[in-house]
Amino acid sequence: MKTLLFKFLRYSGLTLFFREFLQRKKVTVLMFHDIEKSVAVENFNYLKRHYNIIPLQVYVEACQSKSPQKLPSKALVITFDDGHVGNYGFLPVLKDLQIPITIFLCAGIVNTNRHYWFTKQHPKYSTDELKLKSNKSRLKLLEETGYRPEKEYPNPQALSKSQIFEMKPYVDFQAHTMFHPCLPQCEDVTAEFEIIRAKEKLESEYGLSIHSLAFPNGDHSDRDIAIAKNGGYRCTLTTKHGFNDVYSDPFRIKRVSTNDTTNMDEFAVRVSGLWGFIRKK
Repeated sequence: MKTLLFKFLRYSGLTLFFREFLQRKKVTVLMFHDIEKSVAVENFNYLKRHYNIIPLQVYVEACQSKSPQKLPSKALVITFDDGHVGNYGFLPVLKDLQIPITIFLCAGIVNTNRHYWFTKQHPKYSTDELKLKSNKSRLKLLEETGYRPEKEYPNPQALSKSQIFEMKPYVDFQAHTMFHPCLPQCEDVTAEFEIIRAKEKLESEYGLSIHSLAFPNGDHSDRDIAIAKNGGYRCTLTTKHGFNDVYSDPFRIKRVSTNDTTNMDEFAVRVSGLWGFIRKK
């Protein structure tokens, strides 16, 4: 039923209206996580046909200078959270299409066989319920499943150092904390470690210029923004749905989730912002 709904919405004229009118003078920041190469081909080609894809840094500079003339109409930024090893698979697509993307890396997980905590299931608590626990409580509960942040597993879930270096000419790598905690649930010292140490590690060990931070799960507090500002970040990204412009707060950048869908009708509807608008109602 939902498949038919997305097809109807895509061809109803509403998706076209959102794209050509509401998004024309806005900056859309898309959020992906982990998609296959074939999906990337379809998604990126669609975006290239219908939007003007710009680097995240171009938007941030326009935002900081309050210069709308620096941005094209229907400006769109492509971002990926976490640094999943699967992201390496669509490198040939980036080379072919020559489009800029940003991948936010968990600095304590990339180049290891450590796993993302949210890929583990607890017998009594859902992932969403675990997010509401204090950081110490969440980690203690996950220990019951055999998970520890520093544990090395047989297979990696994140990009390796060699993959990151191979992708560097085509990808803007930025920070996504060290271990993907729920920052508001962390004590001050832990939050500072997660935000500041991620920047230091990615710069010193990978030669990256880190200026942007995507909050894990989008969760953040004023404290976390203050830590990022004091730590030298120029912007932070949330998961709050919506569009941006040059007058938006660069430390509360909104994004539009693609849900990593493989359905192109759903993808077109989500990218336009129509689905998020409907869900708000």
